Amino acid sequence: MNLDFSYQNPTTIYFGKTAMENLSRELKNYGPTVLLAYGKGAIKKSGLYDQVQAVLKENHKTIIELPGIMANPTYQKVQEGAGLVRENRVDLILAVGGGSVIDCAKAISVSAYCDGDAWQRYFTNFEPVDNKLVAIASILTMAGTGSEMNSGAVITNEELKIKMGRVFDANVNPRFSILNPEYTFSVSKYQMLSGIFDMMSNLMEEYFA
Repeated sequence: MNLDFSYQNPTTIYFGKTAMENLSRELKNYGPTVLLAYGKGAIKKSGLYDQVQAVLKENHKTIIELPGIMANPTYQKVQEGAGLVRENRVDLILAVGGGSVIDCAKAISVSAYCDGDAWQRYFTNFEPVDNKLVAIASILTMAGTGSEMNSGAVITNEELKIKMGRVFDANVNPRFSILNPEYTFSVSKYQMLSGIFDMMSNLMEEYFA
């Protein structure tokens, strides 16, 4: 059975074994500099890192890397990414990983050109985002949060000991997300079950709230 399909909500979803074939076409819509954001190295072990690097180089992109994004991404990591975006005039943030990596990318997008402290303005005061945004996209390696097709981000401020979530406007959604189920095969049974319960919790929360 062929389950490959495309869907837009407004994030364009490419699903199936052929999903990665759409990356080159999408990259043509963005400028020359890409911030490649990922976690602690799992994508290198699986070979996905090399695959993504090859596609970016084929499309003549300048690659800036932000590795080491942790579960429950910190505001310090967001600030590190925001600095890279400004210094290198990044045109697209490509998040390769699970919900934490994608959440971090969203927070970087809204923070990079923020006038003032982004944490205070956007995660404490919940002000509307009035600055330039950087486009983001994702390649998903673990299902659970739905971050690949929504505008929510959960960030931890270690200095203040606060973990805060924010659902931004739809223009913070990933522009496109690549979902090849094979990229989740390396996930442990424990993490897979955690993702399933995460999905169930999110669905019930929306239904009952």
